[in-house]
Amino acid sequence: MSEESLPRDADPGHADALPEYAERVLEVAELIPPGRVMTYGDVSEWLEQGGPRQVGRVMALYGGAVPWWRVVRADGALLPGHELRALDHYRAEGTPLKEASRSAEGHLPRLDMRQARWDGGERADGHT
Repeated sequence: MSEESLPRDADPGHADALPEYAERVLEVAELIPPGRVMTYGDVSEWLEQGGPRQVGRVMALYGGAVPWWRVVRADGALLPGHELRALDHYRAEGTPLKEASRSAEGHLPRLDMRQARWDGGERADGHT
C-alpha cells in the first residue's frame, strides 16, 4: 500500500511528525477497553474519515506504542505474523475467543467478534 492511500492530512514527508490522521487512529486504539476489539472499519467509521485500509496502514506503521491487538480484521482472524503475541494479550485480557477447528491452519483460535467487538459505547470524552 502506498502512502498516497493515507488521507490527505497524513503527510509522510515529515518523518519526525506523526500525521494527524495517524494520531487520531492511535487515540481510538487507546480508548478500546481491555478484552474488547474494534475492526479497522469500525475505527474509520468512528473517525468519519479514511477506510479500513488506511487504518490498517496507520497501525502497521505506528501502532507499536498502543494496544495494537485491539484493532483487528472483521473476520476475527489473528494478525498474520503476530498471532502468538496477540493471543497472549487476548488471553491476559480475557478477550472472547473461538477455539480453532482441527482443520484451521496452525490450530489458532479466532476472536469471537459477537462478544469481543466494541462499538465505542458511550463515545468516551476523548472522542476524536
